[in-house]
Amino acid sequence: MRLGLHCNATREGKKLMSDAKEKIGFIGLGLMGQALTRRLVERGYEVMGYDVVADKIRAAEAHGVRPSSSPAEVAQASAAVLVCVTSTQDVRQVLFGADGIAEAAVRDRVVVDHSTTEVEATRTMAARLKSETGMGLVDAPVSGGPPAAAAGTLAIMAGGDAADIARVAPVMADLGALTHMGPVGAGQTTKMVNQILVLNNYCVLAEALALAEAGGVDASKIPDALASGHAGSNILKALFPRMIRRDFAPTGYARQVLKDLDMVQSLARDLKVPTPISAQAASLFRIMVAKGHAELDGIAVLKLYDGKDHV
Repeated sequence: MRLGLHCNATREGKKLMSDAKEKIGFIGLGLMGQALTRRLVERGYEVMGYDVVADKIRAAEAHGVRPSSSPAEVAQASAAVLVCVTSTQDVRQVLFGADGIAEAAVRDRVVVDHSTTEVEATRTMAARLKSETGMGLVDAPVSGGPPAAAAGTLAIMAGGDAADIARVAPVMADLGALTHMGPVGAGQTTKMVNQILVLNNYCVLAEALALAEAGGVDASKIPDALASGHAGSNILKALFPRMIRRDFAPTGYARQVLKDLDMVQSLARDLKVPTPISAQAASLFRIMVAKGHAELDGIAVLKLYDGKDHV
């Protein structure tokens, strides 16, 4: 299988998806949805897309996505349905709301949820979808943002039944590297681990940059200077230069960072795991959002550290 997937798709699963290569549905055409659908079209899939915002549908149509009027229509016309929306409630609405996927009544479909959502709610929705429709749900949140989506290099952490994973594995291989983490909910749990590592680092990078600039260091040299040591990392290399330039154009939104950090706290309470650093990061992002910066990129947390920026 291409791109070094860590799961073993069955030959039958490969055939199911390769036979349907030109019919993929996509619901949720925001920043990630636009990048993912563009990638799928470039890889030769026929993609039908839906979003509650008409302008987003038109934007996707410009790069080859066939527009749809509802999630149900997407499910009826597609071999697999990919979902990438903002909140747990949005996923619930897509699945079970009026004209939702469940109304399509197509038992042989698999829904792949790339959203970042609550673990227990994901399990409940998967069980309900299977009971009411026979459809499978794979929770497959991603990491890497729109640039990785466009390049097909996303980290995809998936939870679900092995047969459902096998059916969607070939199309996932066109989007990135998928790792099957366990049953439904395991993908979302892994995404919370990812968010602890990534989102806390936004604050760490901001603090480091503020100190470097105050101390008169040429901050642009820091990624290369530290690359061979323990401080070197993908996130330092990718984000530090943008922070230096104060390039806060969103590849994700500060409001989503806060939402995810709140979900980390909720899961940690359920599992009785202390997460004090993530709690502090959530407090910083709560201030940032309250100050009117919800639509900036998460790295704009630097504003709270920058004495020249009167947040």
